[in-house]
Amino acid sequence: MDAPISEHRITRRVQFHETDAAGLVHFSCFFRYMEEAEHALWRAAGLSIHPRGTEVGFPRRATGFEFYRALRFEEEFEVHIRIVAMDASTIRYRCVLTRGEDLIARGELAITCVSKRPNEPMKTIPIPETITSRFRAAPEGEP
Repeated sequence: MDAPISEHRITRRVQFHETDAAGLVHFSCFFRYMEEAEHALWRAAGLSIHPRGTEVGFPRRATGFEFYRALRFEEEFEVHIRIVAMDASTIRYRCVLTRGEDLIARGELAITCVSKRPNEPMKTIPIPETITSRFRAAPEGEP
């Protein structure tokens, strides 16, 4: 088995449908960029955050962004996501978006592992070892 991972980077280009009437990326897209990087992190670890038939889910518990510079149509940028904390049932990420040397935005996301068994109420459960064994927290430094 490969060593556990804590971070991943993706490069994206702003699509026209992600911009508003002023030609700037709408703030809601930043959350999608962070989630896209999160899913890429899971794939890099050999996992899927939502495999078919799973009885485990990861709803978003807390999230937020601070914005520093605008992004515009067709600009390329990088999304860097890192696991900064992980306990029995929660994974916390920090995310940084950059364009070259320019800091665009910083975000955070916390997800909680829940049981999604049919005919049972959703409840917080420990993250399965098959998942925790593939990740490690790396809280130091950016993002």
